[in-house]
Amino acid sequence: MGWNPENIAGGIGAANGPKGSVPQQRIREKVDDYMSRRDYDGVERHLKYWLEEARMLGDLRGQLMIRNELVGHYRKVGNREGAFESADDAIRLLGELEYGGSISAGTTYVNIATAYNAFQENEKSLELFEKARAVYEAIDGTPPELLGGLYNNMALTCAALGKFDEAEALYDKAMERMAYAPNGVLEQAITCLNRANVIEMRDGIEAGESRINELVEEAQMLLDTPSVPRDGYYAFVCEKCAPSFEYYGYFLVAEDLKERSKKLYERG
Repeated sequence: MGWNPENIAGGIGAANGPKGSVPQQRIREKVDDYMSRRDYDGVERHLKYWLEEARMLGDLRGQLMIRNELVGHYRKVGNREGAFESADDAIRLLGELEYGGSISAGTTYVNIATAYNAFQENEKSLELFEKARAVYEAIDGTPPELLGGLYNNMALTCAALGKFDEAEALYDKAMERMAYAPNGVLEQAITCLNRANVIEMRDGIEAGESRINELVEEAQMLLDTPSVPRDGYYAFVCEKCAPSFEYYGYFLVAEDLKERSKKLYERG
Protein backbone atom coordinates (compact mmCIF):
# COMPACT_ATOMS: atom_id res chain seq x y z
CA MET A 1 0.00 0.00 0.00
CA GLY A 2 1.75 3.15 -1.13
CA TRP A 3 1.92 6.48 0.62
CA ASN A 4 -0.82 8.63 -0.87
CA PRO A 5 -1.23 12.25 0.35
CA GLU A 6 -4.14 14.38 -0.69
CA ASN A 7 -3.65 16.76 -3.61
CA ILE A 8 -3.14 20.18 -2.07
CA ALA A 9 -3.05 23.35 -4.13
CA GLY A 10 -0.49 26.03 -3.42
CA GLY A 11 2.74 25.70 -1.47
CA ILE A 12 6.17 26.99 -2.31
CA GLY A 13 6.79 24.30 -4.95
CA ALA A 14 3.76 25.44 -6.93
CA ALA A 15 4.53 29.12 -6.42
CA ASN A 16 8.04 28.79 -7.79
CA GLY A 17 6.74 27.01 -10.86
CA PRO A 18 8.48 23.61 -11.11
CA LYS A 19 9.52 22.52 -14.60
CA GLY A 20 7.17 19.58 -14.39
CA SER A 21 5.99 16.82 -12.10
CA VAL A 22 6.62 13.12 -11.75
CA PRO A 23 3.71 10.65 -12.25
CA GLN A 24 2.94 9.93 -8.61
CA GLN A 25 0.15 7.42 -9.19
CA ARG A 26 2.21 5.44 -11.69
CA ILE A 27 5.19 5.44 -9.32
CA ARG A 28 3.03 4.08 -6.47
CA GLU A 29 1.49 1.43 -8.71
CA LYS A 30 4.92 0.20 -9.76
CA VAL A 31 6.04 0.08 -6.10
CA ASP A 32 3.00 -2.08 -5.34
CA ASP A 33 3.89 -4.31 -8.29
CA TYR A 34 7.45 -4.80 -7.04
CA MET A 35 6.18 -5.42 -3.51
CA SER A 36 3.70 -8.05 -4.71
CA ARG A 37 6.76 -9.95 -5.99
CA ARG A 38 8.88 -9.06 -2.93
CA ASP A 39 11.44 -7.44 -5.25
CA TYR A 40 12.87 -5.02 -2.71
CA ASP A 41 15.90 -4.15 -4.84
CA GLY A 42 13.51 -3.21 -7.62
CA VAL A 43 11.57 -0.95 -5.26
CA GLU A 44 14.72 0.93 -4.28
CA ARG A 45 16.00 1.35 -7.85
CA HIS A 46 12.58 2.54 -8.99
CA LEU A 47 12.20 5.11 -6.20
CA LYS A 48 15.73 6.46 -6.46
CA TYR A 49 15.33 6.94 -10.20
CA TRP A 50 12.14 8.95 -9.76
CA LEU A 51 13.59 10.91 -6.84
CA GLU A 52 16.32 12.21 -9.16
CA GLU A 53 13.71 13.04 -11.80
CA ALA A 54 11.66 14.97 -9.22
CA ARG A 55 14.76 16.88 -8.11
CA MET A 56 15.65 17.86 -11.66
CA LEU A 57 12.11 19.05 -12.27
CA GLY A 58 11.97 21.00 -8.99
CA ASP A 59 8.91 18.91 -8.08
CA LEU A 60 8.77 19.19 -4.28
CA ARG A 61 5.47 17.35 -4.00
CA GLY A 62 6.87 14.43 -5.96
CA GLN A 63 9.98 14.42 -3.79
CA LEU A 64 7.84 14.32 -0.64
CA MET A 65 5.82 11.38 -1.92
CA ILE A 66 8.94 9.45 -2.92
CA ARG A 67 10.75 10.21 0.34
CA ASN A 68 7.77 8.83 2.23
CA GLU A 69 7.84 5.70 0.09
CA LEU A 70 11.55 5.35 0.80
CA VAL A 71 11.00 5.67 4.57
CA GLY A 72 8.57 2.76 4.38
CA HIS A 73 10.83 0.73 2.12
CA TYR A 74 13.90 1.18 4.30
CA ARG A 75 11.86 0.31 7.39
CA LYS A 76 10.77 -2.97 5.77
CA VAL A 77 14.31 -3.96 4.79
CA GLY A 78 15.89 -2.84 8.08
CA ASN A 79 17.99 0.03 6.70
CA ARG A 80 18.06 2.43 9.64
CA GLU A 81 20.37 5.00 8.03
CA GLY A 82 18.35 5.12 4.83
CA ALA A 83 15.06 5.44 6.69
CA PHE A 84 16.26 8.31 8.87
CA GLU A 85 17.89 10.16 5.97
CA SER A 86 14.64 10.02 4.00
CA ALA A 87 12.67 10.98 7.13
CA ASP A 88 14.77 14.12 7.64
CA ASP A 89 14.32 15.11 4.01
CA ALA A 90 10.57 14.53 4.17
CA ILE A 91 10.29 16.83 7.20
CA ARG A 92 12.34 19.46 5.34
CA LEU A 93 10.05 19.21 2.32
CA LEU A 94 6.95 19.67 4.49
CA GLY A 95 8.39 23.00 5.59
CA GLU A 96 9.31 24.10 2.07
CA LEU A 97 5.85 23.21 0.81
CA GLU A 98 4.19 24.97 3.77
CA TYR A 99 1.90 22.02 4.31
CA GLY A 100 1.68 22.68 8.05
CA GLY A 101 -1.46 21.11 9.49
CA SER A 102 -2.50 19.28 6.31
CA ILE A 103 -3.30 15.58 6.03
CA SER A 104 -0.04 15.24 4.06
CA ALA A 105 1.84 16.44 7.14
CA GLY A 106 -0.06 14.04 9.40
CA THR A 107 0.59 11.12 7.07
CA THR A 108 4.29 11.97 6.89
CA TYR A 109 4.52 12.12 10.70
CA VAL A 110 2.81 8.71 11.00
CA ASN A 111 5.11 7.18 8.42
CA ILE A 112 8.25 8.48 10.07
CA ALA A 113 7.04 7.68 13.59
CA THR A 114 6.41 4.09 12.51
CA ALA A 115 9.99 3.88 11.25
CA TYR A 116 11.36 5.29 14.50
CA ASN A 117 9.38 2.63 16.38
CA ALA A 118 10.76 -0.11 14.13
CA PHE A 119 14.29 1.02 15.02
CA GLN A 120 13.50 1.31 18.78
CA GLU A 121 13.60 5.11 18.88
CA ASN A 122 10.32 5.14 20.79
CA GLU A 123 10.42 8.50 22.53
CA LYS A 124 10.93 10.21 19.17
CA SER A 125 8.29 7.95 17.65
CA LEU A 126 5.69 8.95 20.25
CA GLU A 127 6.47 12.65 19.75
CA LEU A 128 5.75 12.35 16.03
CA PHE A 129 2.61 10.28 16.57
CA GLU A 130 1.29 13.00 18.88
CA LYS A 131 1.90 15.57 16.14
CA ALA A 132 0.08 13.38 13.63
CA ARG A 133 -2.83 12.86 16.00
CA ALA A 134 -3.20 16.59 16.52
CA VAL A 135 -3.35 17.08 12.75
CA TYR A 136 -5.75 14.24 11.94
CA GLU A 137 -8.17 14.89 14.77
CA ALA A 138 -8.36 18.59 13.92
CA ILE A 139 -9.47 17.91 10.32
CA ASP A 140 -13.09 17.02 9.62
CA GLY A 141 -13.33 14.11 7.24
CA THR A 142 -9.93 12.52 7.87
CA PRO A 143 -10.32 9.09 6.22
CA PRO A 144 -10.98 6.32 8.77
CA GLU A 145 -8.11 4.21 7.45
CA LEU A 146 -5.68 7.04 8.28
CA LEU A 147 -7.02 7.45 11.80
CA GLY A 148 -7.10 3.69 12.33
CA GLY A 149 -3.53 3.33 11.12
CA LEU A 150 -2.42 6.16 13.38
CA TYR A 151 -4.05 4.67 16.48
CA ASN A 152 -2.78 1.16 15.74
CA ASN A 153 0.83 2.19 15.16
CA MET A 154 0.85 4.69 18.00
CA ALA A 155 -0.34 1.92 20.33
CA LEU A 156 2.72 -0.14 19.40
CA THR A 157 4.98 2.69 20.51
CA CYS A 158 3.03 3.17 23.74
CA ALA A 159 3.37 -0.55 24.49
CA ALA A 160 7.11 -0.43 23.82
CA LEU A 161 7.33 2.39 26.39
CA GLY A 162 5.30 0.43 28.95
CA LYS A 163 2.23 2.66 28.55
CA PHE A 164 -0.12 -0.33 28.38
CA ASP A 165 -3.40 1.36 29.31
CA GLU A 166 -2.79 4.03 26.67
CA ALA A 167 -2.03 1.31 24.13
CA GLU A 168 -5.29 -0.51 24.93
CA ALA A 169 -7.31 2.70 24.55
CA LEU A 170 -5.67 3.36 21.18
CA TYR A 171 -6.45 -0.17 20.00
CA ASP A 172 -10.09 0.45 20.87
CA LYS A 173 -10.02 3.54 18.67
CA ALA A 174 -8.25 1.66 15.87
CA MET A 175 -10.84 -1.12 15.82
CA GLU A 176 -13.69 1.39 15.74
CA ARG A 177 -12.24 3.49 12.92
CA MET A 178 -11.20 0.54 10.77
CA ALA A 179 -14.79 -0.71 10.80
CA TYR A 180 -15.52 2.17 8.41
CA ALA A 181 -12.45 1.68 6.17
CA PRO A 182 -12.42 -0.25 2.88
CA ASN A 183 -11.31 -3.82 3.70
CA GLY A 184 -10.50 -2.59 7.19
CA VAL A 185 -10.84 -6.11 8.57
CA LEU A 186 -7.22 -6.78 7.60
CA GLU A 187 -6.03 -3.94 9.79
CA GLN A 188 -8.42 -5.08 12.52
CA ALA A 189 -6.80 -8.52 12.43
CA ILE A 190 -3.38 -6.94 12.91
CA THR A 191 -4.80 -4.87 15.77
CA CYS A 192 -6.14 -7.99 17.50
CA LEU A 193 -2.73 -9.67 17.38
CA ASN A 194 -0.96 -6.53 18.56
CA ARG A 195 -3.41 -6.27 21.42
CA ALA A 196 -2.74 -9.87 22.42
CA ASN A 197 0.92 -8.96 22.66
CA VAL A 198 0.13 -5.99 24.93
CA ILE A 199 -1.90 -8.21 27.26
CA GLU A 200 0.99 -10.68 27.43
CA MET A 201 3.45 -7.88 28.19
CA ARG A 202 1.23 -6.41 30.90
CA ASP A 203 -0.34 -9.49 32.53
CA GLY A 204 1.88 -12.38 31.52
CA ILE A 205 0.93 -15.16 29.13
CA GLU A 206 -0.67 -17.39 31.76
CA ALA A 207 -2.81 -14.72 33.41
CA GLY A 208 -3.79 -13.31 30.05
CA GLU A 209 -4.29 -16.64 28.25
CA SER A 210 -8.07 -16.54 27.93
CA ARG A 211 -8.20 -13.01 26.51
CA ILE A 212 -5.19 -13.65 24.28
CA ASN A 213 -6.88 -16.70 22.76
CA GLU A 214 -10.06 -14.69 22.13
CA LEU A 215 -8.09 -12.05 20.27
CA VAL A 216 -6.10 -14.55 18.21
CA GLU A 217 -9.28 -16.34 17.19
CA GLU A 218 -10.93 -13.03 16.31
CA ALA A 219 -7.93 -12.20 14.10
CA GLN A 220 -8.30 -15.57 12.36
CA MET A 221 -11.98 -14.89 11.68
CA LEU A 222 -11.20 -11.45 10.26
CA LEU A 223 -8.52 -12.81 7.92
CA ASP A 224 -11.04 -15.37 6.64
CA THR A 225 -13.54 -12.66 5.63
CA PRO A 226 -14.71 -13.81 2.16
CA SER A 227 -15.24 -10.32 0.73
CA VAL A 228 -11.61 -9.18 1.17
CA PRO A 229 -9.66 -9.20 -2.14
CA ARG A 230 -6.98 -11.89 -2.27
CA ASP A 231 -4.31 -9.59 -3.65
CA GLY A 232 -0.73 -8.59 -2.91
CA TYR A 233 -1.68 -6.68 0.22
CA TYR A 234 -3.67 -9.63 1.54
CA ALA A 235 -0.57 -11.78 0.96
CA PHE A 236 1.55 -9.26 2.88
CA VAL A 237 -0.87 -9.23 5.84
CA CYS A 238 -1.06 -13.04 5.95
CA GLU A 239 2.74 -13.23 5.93
CA LYS A 240 2.95 -10.57 8.65
CA CYS A 241 0.37 -12.27 10.90
CA ALA A 242 1.55 -15.87 10.56
CA PRO A 243 4.39 -15.65 13.15
CA SER A 244 1.98 -14.33 15.81
CA PHE A 245 -0.38 -17.28 15.29
CA GLU A 246 2.60 -19.62 15.49
CA TYR A 247 3.84 -17.95 18.66
CA TYR A 248 0.49 -18.41 20.40
CA GLY A 249 0.27 -22.07 19.41
CA TYR A 250 -2.04 -21.83 16.41
CA PHE A 251 0.33 -23.77 14.20
CA LEU A 252 -2.14 -24.96 11.58
CA VAL A 253 -3.50 -21.44 11.13
CA ALA A 254 0.04 -20.10 10.75
CA GLU A 255 0.90 -22.69 8.10
CA ASP A 256 -2.33 -21.97 6.23
CA LEU A 257 -1.58 -18.22 6.18
CA LYS A 258 1.96 -18.83 4.93
CA GLU A 259 0.60 -21.02 2.15
CA ARG A 260 -1.99 -18.39 1.17
CA SER A 261 0.72 -15.75 1.05
CA LYS A 262 3.07 -17.95 -0.98
CA LYS A 263 0.43 -18.78 -3.59
CA LEU A 264 -0.59 -15.14 -3.99
CA TYR A 265 3.03 -14.00 -4.41
CA GLU A 266 3.65 -16.76 -6.97
CA ARG A 267 0.54 -15.72 -8.87
CA GLY A 268 1.91 -12.18 -9.02
